[in-house]
Amino acid sequence: MKKAAGLTGHQPGAWTAAGGTVPAAPAASAPGTPAADLSTRGRVTQLLLERRAATAAQLGDALGLSPAAIRRHLDAMLVDGDVIAREQAVRGHRGRGRPAKVFLLTDAARSRCGTHHYDNMATAALRWIARTGGSQAVERFAAEQVAALEARCQAALADAGDDPMARAEALAAALTAEGYAASASTIASGGQLCQHHCPVAHVAAEFPALCEAETTVISRLVGTHVQRLATIAHGDGVCTTHIPGPPRAQSGMTVTTVRTDR
Repeated sequence: MKKAAGLTGHQPGAWTAAGGTVPAAPAASAPGTPAADLSTRGRVTQLLLERRAATAAQLGDALGLSPAAIRRHLDAMLVDGDVIAREQAVRGHRGRGRPAKVFLLTDAARSRCGTHHYDNMATAALRWIARTGGSQAVERFAAEQVAALEARCQAALADAGDDPMARAEALAAALTAEGYAASASTIASGGQLCQHHCPVAHVAAEFPALCEAETTVISRLVGTHVQRLATIAHGDGVCTTHIPGPPRAQSGMTVTTVRTDR
């Protein structure tokens, strides 16, 4: 499996957090902005949700836009406060000229994508649950919250077979449809599932039981033990889950797994 479903084919507004769709287009554009421009900027937003950072050339290639056209949209999004620009880090020898700039979504733009709506109320509710019922009550609540997501993803994996890597690829497509902008890929030690967007990141930063319940669901859906290596809630750029490959006979070797989400 070289590459699994990411945002390709994902339609803005597909994710429902509480029964409603979430608009993908920036909400703070200047009055009178043409609908076509809003649509394109919504697609730029979706790409940056998936990739976290991208150059103008990368965004233009993905959207089939000329350099002048993509820069016009990015300039407008910079003015609106939807994106910020940083110099691209260059490893090794750097050629002549300044390095290309990469563009990232601002927190305000992410919040308009539905990422952080109702965070304060959700956090307050979980604090009350923890105070009155203890940590076990929070864990039960978290497990119940992801149960519906598990059921929907299970249905999407019905034809994926038993191979964990194939199931991870199908799961990535299902999670993308749920708004997580997910992708799956193979690596030397097996595979990994990446979620580039988290609807509950701010709440999960205080209550990691939400991430733990999600990891448990991923393990059940993939059909093997998995290891969460990074989370957006912890401050990482993407939620990364390692899926170990088939065991290989390795005499005298010790395998060490490093966690970064604690």
